[in-house]
Amino acid sequence: MSEKKTSIGGQALIEGIMMRGPVTSAMAVRLPDGSVDLESWPTHKTKTTPWYKKTYFVRGIFNMVDTLQVGFTCLMKSADKAGMEEDQPSKFDQALAKLLGANANNVMNAVAVVLGLGLALLLFVVIPTGVTSLLRPYVAAGGALSLIEGLVKVAIFVCYLGLASRVPDVKRLFSYHGGEHKTIACYEAGEELTVENAKKYPRFHPRCGTSFLFLVLIISILVSSLISWSSPLLRMALKLLTIPVVVGIAYELIKLAGRYSNPFTRVISAPGLWLQRLTTAEPDDGMLEIAIAAMKAVIPEDKEADNW
Repeated sequence: MSEKKTSIGGQALIEGIMMRGPVTSAMAVRLPDGSVDLESWPTHKTKTTPWYKKTYFVRGIFNMVDTLQVGFTCLMKSADKAGMEEDQPSKFDQALAKLLGANANNVMNAVAVVLGLGLALLLFVVIPTGVTSLLRPYVAAGGALSLIEGLVKVAIFVCYLGLASRVPDVKRLFSYHGGEHKTIACYEAGEELTVENAKKYPRFHPRCGTSFLFLVLIISILVSSLISWSSPLLRMALKLLTIPVVVGIAYELIKLAGRYSNPFTRVISAPGLWLQRLTTAEPDDGMLEIAIAAMKAVIPEDKEADNW
């Protein structure tokens, strides 16, 4: 039985899972009648990869934006397919549809993205810097302030995940997340993709979005320690400007963690793997069935094409 490191990755959806392979991407969703809906499409829009998606430390921010865009689109589709949309649109939805016509969904999706980004900036930029700046009269060293700010960020992140994991619908999403990891681990171990085989594997994986986000958080703390505390507003602005740098470094580290297993990669993977105890849960057989359906649809004919 051969083992491999695959480049195939996925995302949990509403009653489903999306997988992205080197050639094909697919999403499998459990429909209200219990059947499985499988949709696939080419992973890349062009035959050649643009230079900015291949260049070290540059590719990270562009690949992250692409992943977020595809993931959000699939999440909205899965909600629709799983029957999560309201049977009767609200008066607001009807008014918006009348005003914007066919563009109503695009506008609402754009608003949701903007609000999501705004919340992230509030939680991880504005609040940590604002709260920590109140301690400037009592803490003289900039390094100490940066450490406190970083601890505030980590506390917010962990508390946010902990609270989210207690919401029933979110916990079900996290169970699909666990199913995604188990299926990928089963495939990497060279076993046949069956529910019984996938059950045996852990729901934690070093190449996970949770691990990536934690790396972004830690690297942002290190980069922020180089930024002056002379003005909280200026500090916030400069931190926003360094986001591409932070994401670029985190992306390269997560690539290393997915490719190699050594003391260094185990150290950088450890916090993210621990946090996956919050962002994953044990899937049931039906969830593993969904994950396997999505996985099988993206495995390339060339067995070497998806090597990490």
